[in-house]
Amino acid sequence: MKPNTGKNILVLMADQMTPSSLRSYGNTVSKTPRIDALAGEGVVFDSAYCASPLCAPSRFAFMAGKLPSKIGAYDNAAELPAQTLTFAHYLRAAGYRTVLSGKMHFCGPDQLHGFEERLTTDIYPADFGWVPDWEQPEVRPSWYHNMSSVLDAGPCVRTNQLDFDDEVTFTVRQKLYDIARERQVGSDARPFCIVASLTHPHDPYAIPSEYWDLYRDEEIDLPRTNLSYDESDPHSKRLRHVSENDRTPPTQQQVRNARHAYYGALSYVDAQFGAILDALKATGLADDTIVVVTSDHGDMLGERGLWYKMTFFENAARVPLIVHAPKAFAPHRVKASVSTIDLLPTLVELATGNRESAWPDPIDGHSLVPHLRGDGGHDETFGEYLAEGAIAPIVMIRRGSYKFIHTPADPDQLFDLEADPQELINLASDPAHAKTVEALRAEVRQRWNLDTLRREVVASQRRRRFHYAATTQGRIQSWDWQPFNDASQRYMRNHIELDTLEAMARFPRVVHE
Repeated sequence: MKPNTGKNILVLMADQMTPSSLRSYGNTVSKTPRIDALAGEGVVFDSAYCASPLCAPSRFAFMAGKLPSKIGAYDNAAELPAQTLTFAHYLRAAGYRTVLSGKMHFCGPDQLHGFEERLTTDIYPADFGWVPDWEQPEVRPSWYHNMSSVLDAGPCVRTNQLDFDDEVTFTVRQKLYDIARERQVGSDARPFCIVASLTHPHDPYAIPSEYWDLYRDEEIDLPRTNLSYDESDPHSKRLRHVSENDRTPPTQQQVRNARHAYYGALSYVDAQFGAILDALKATGLADDTIVVVTSDHGDMLGERGLWYKMTFFENAARVPLIVHAPKAFAPHRVKASVSTIDLLPTLVELATGNRESAWPDPIDGHSLVPHLRGDGGHDETFGEYLAEGAIAPIVMIRRGSYKFIHTPADPDQLFDLEADPQELINLASDPAHAKTVEALRAEVRQRWNLDTLRREVVASQRRRRFHYAATTQGRIQSWDWQPFNDASQRYMRNHIELDTLEAMARFPRVVHE
């Protein structure tokens, strides 16, 4: 690896945050001043996509710079193999201190994947308990969320997710203070890459009154597009079954409540990001830190009668992507379509100043630095969905104004997003677009062997279901990450002189003339 540039990197990651809900992407309801400020001074990607509209596959692809099928990241119970290289490995090799706090949904015994430190456990289990079953598509997985998140949406005092995200924010702020104090005594001067990954605004849609009350009920916008079960495409019908959308349909007020709580959760996320950014500034580290804001996927929020994710429609597949480094890159917006798998080569280039030409392991992503500099860059992205609600691989190609969605199980979908941003007109069977469709089908055949991929997914599902059944018999050995704190080195301890301890812990240090 090339020597590092000395620039710190802070990734602020939310969960299920769709860009259509943010003011920096044209929304007029949400109140997210800290994200808005980063966007105003940063580079905003208007057409950024996740590699898969589901938590674990998207996060693994983001970490590895590869499409999910290349690393077996099929669903939320897939293992990310320990030998898979992530941007944490590359940055650590370049001399970075790599730190993770919060959700990354790693499954399997390796819970670090290149991070030197992990400050919290994960909110989701690390085992194989959530494996879909493509061989029984009519059976709804009992562990998957239903519509209760929407039906019960509203204000609350406390939730599991608030406990988690408050801890994430606290530990990141504390780590920034520790880094600053260590730098002032010269004990560790390495640049850092910190990933702070919150679980909000992911459902359930419940948020304290402090954030709920930021919004009046009448200002909450409702979905622009409502489709019935019969009007839906085949994959959407399966998703409606998986989440029981039509068995327990929400009222208009329940829809409004869910979106109200989602907006409140966005404001909560903004406040947590703001608290971390305040600590970054207070420690004097802000000017030398590149800040990246993104999410793992979006949320349909009732559009087309759908909720959550698991589809390549815009609200679920697109993500916010903001890079804030005003001293390096002038504020501007990027229209071209890019992907979160492009962040691995981007972070490596930002960290080393060089674009790697010979990777230890080939990746699918492309550096976004040309886009950041405003001097070109690619305009295409690819996606895969291989989990709940599917019965065969679903792949997506986004290039120019077109989005093409293909699966052997269903009719093709082709949308012109410039002319039809709400994706209401499927052009796949339009004779005027026959050549475009055939070219895209040929590209799908060239890029993927979908029959082989389906067999691999089904075989993996069988193995992991058996593995989970076997390893939950008798004594269970958990893979969940257990953070370690050495209490003997915290606060006041008798093996450290009081004046020395106080001087080390105070930031900035008192300098006596």
